[in-house]
Amino acid sequence: MSKDSLILVTQNEHKLRELTPLFEEYGVKLASTTIPKLEIRSNDVERVALEAAKIGFFEAKQPVVLDDTGLYIDALEGFPMSYAAFVLKTLGTKGILKLMEGIKDRKARFVTAVGFSDGETLATFKGVMEGSIAENEDGEEGFGYDPIFIPEGESRTYAQLSFEEKVKISHRTRAFRSFLEWYTTGC
Repeated sequence: MSKDSLILVTQNEHKLRELTPLFEEYGVKLASTTIPKLEIRSNDVERVALEAAKIGFFEAKQPVVLDDTGLYIDALEGFPMSYAAFVLKTLGTKGILKLMEGIKDRKARFVTAVGFSDGETLATFKGVMEGSIAENEDGEEGFGYDPIFIPEGESRTYAQLSFEEKVKISHRTRAFRSFLEWYTTGC
């Protein structure tokens, strides 16, 4: 099996923009697909990514990689967990801020799990970014929860960071870098 090209199962242009330079750094050509990422229901992003990778390989008939990301807010008992995309569509960032009104403990973390399947090997890799939920939306960059998430070691939200600053430290980059280290060194 050639390791110089992989299919990324996503239709998210922001993810492609973030990940393409990282894959190029490791000499792996990244191709996207119109195959939808099918997700099981689970609070665990690693389980979601693993099952989605199995299904993705079955559909594509070639090696696939994909990710699933959850946002875990301590004061909300982990909510929205792996359901972050659904909650973003239904409540939005303003809804999360409403739920957080009056709450002092604003600790949160993004967890990304990368799932890989080539029909024989099935693996997951995790990237975590600790941080907190901002009091208000701020910033113009990024997408999703970026305007309300302040990564650890920063006073700015992801959306206030430049594209390059965010990509350098993000949970998604951490997870995919871990995957690419494994993938390019012999898995």
